[in-house]
Amino acid sequence: MKNIIIIGSGIGGLVAGNLLVKKGHQVTIFEAHSMPGGYTAGFYRKGYYFESGTLSFEASASVFKAMRDIGVWEKIDFVKLSKRFVSEDFDGTPENYEDFKRMIYAGFPADKQKLDTVFSELDRTAGLMGDVNEPMPFLYSGLKMISSMLPYLLSGPKLMKLAKQYGDLTLTEFAARYFEKDSKLFKLFSGIGYPDMSAMLLEATISVMLTDLWTVKDGMQSWADILAENFRQLGGDLKLNAYVDKIITQNGTAVGASSRNTVYDADYVISAGDYKKTFLKLLDDKSLLSQELRDNIGSAAPSEGIFTVYLGLNMSNEELSKYMKVDHVFALDTKPGYDIYNSEDGDFFSKTSILLHSSSMVSPKLAPQGKSSLMLQAMVPYHWMNNWGGGDKEVYGQLKEKAMNAMIDRASRLIPRLKECIDYKDAATPLTYERYTHNTDGASSAWSWNPKKKFYKNGMSVNIETPVKNLYIGSCWAMQNGGVPGALAAAYQCAKKIK
Repeated sequence: MKNIIIIGSGIGGLVAGNLLVKKGHQVTIFEAHSMPGGYTAGFYRKGYYFESGTLSFEASASVFKAMRDIGVWEKIDFVKLSKRFVSEDFDGTPENYEDFKRMIYAGFPADKQKLDTVFSELDRTAGLMGDVNEPMPFLYSGLKMISSMLPYLLSGPKLMKLAKQYGDLTLTEFAARYFEKDSKLFKLFSGIGYPDMSAMLLEATISVMLTDLWTVKDGMQSWADILAENFRQLGGDLKLNAYVDKIITQNGTAVGASSRNTVYDADYVISAGDYKKTFLKLLDDKSLLSQELRDNIGSAAPSEGIFTVYLGLNMSNEELSKYMKVDHVFALDTKPGYDIYNSEDGDFFSKTSILLHSSSMVSPKLAPQGKSSLMLQAMVPYHWMNNWGGGDKEVYGQLKEKAMNAMIDRASRLIPRLKECIDYKDAATPLTYERYTHNTDGASSAWSWNPKKKFYKNGMSVNIETPVKNLYIGSCWAMQNGGVPGALAAAYQCAKKIK
């Protein structure tokens, strides 16, 4: 039996903790917040439930396998989401990639020839990211892992060939090959997924968001709570309001952590949180990392943060659903002038595309009777407007209010009675997310998805090992493109590593 400390109770930390305690290890999870979950969490205000950050997840086969392995599958009610796309030129809820193509063709009949070329290119990458109905190979071991990797190995030559063509090609570069800059189709094809992610991921991203997008009926917080309670019942120790201020090492080996002026010994330490803060802030002996590595960690780009508006509405779910149609809506703005890289654009939120999600449409009990909840989200330029006011609380409040009102104006185009029905409103900025999750700049999915800004050379690898012996990364930061799949992969690899 090993004594293991896990820093952070997001999905990665909770899954790793459950897997390790099931193996008979003594595991303690330290969580700085008052509740578990990290980004996969939620909260109530005035009777309305809101997701803290993560609205949905993909890679359902991997998630469902993990929940079965842990033994909580039957306790969680997962719900598949439909996604509606709305713009000036189209409005549809495609069920798959082919439906999506038909919707775009119908919206831009004059551009059929260009679209033929674009979709022909994208079709070449179809299926290269694996079968969405099968768990990731990283969740297996031994012969099962080898057999699950076979399809990837067989497609290796084709994958390598396409990677040379598209792997380092950003969405902006891809869209610019076929469409004039700032044209509607340029905005469409450069604006799906994370800013300037690899063009090689575009078809897979569209397919996944249409066929494998899920949420939890009772809210993401219920998922985290079930995992936390199962961990405790198996003998694990979850310490809330317990910020870890130092990872302690001896002779180049992690031997414990300190929290609230108390030192806790460990045979292994798993950091299930931010990679940058793990090494640049928490690690007690920075000399264990080369100066080059420290510089690389410091300069590596995280993924973009998000701005979220939380609205409690004096509007029934029935009325809201007449406008929304489904509980997950992507309102795409294809007007010129929008630039995710312009941190000085004070009118950014009046131009950006937004995502609308209603938890109460998934489950009416997540809002007071006869009322409904709505969340509005948008990705944000790094350090928008001097990082939201440069530390001035008054300016921060003004910018937050301005961004919130601009997002509400945008959503009002889809929901005409929205403003008059607002019963509660608040918002979270990237600074809010950094304060609660400790993710650098409020990063929403670990490292940048831009292939020209990679931290890891291999974007598909799981990198739990560190230069410090017995210190592992057990969060989505172990993969270049993190998210829930990255957190699961890291958790399983940590559990596999510790015998």
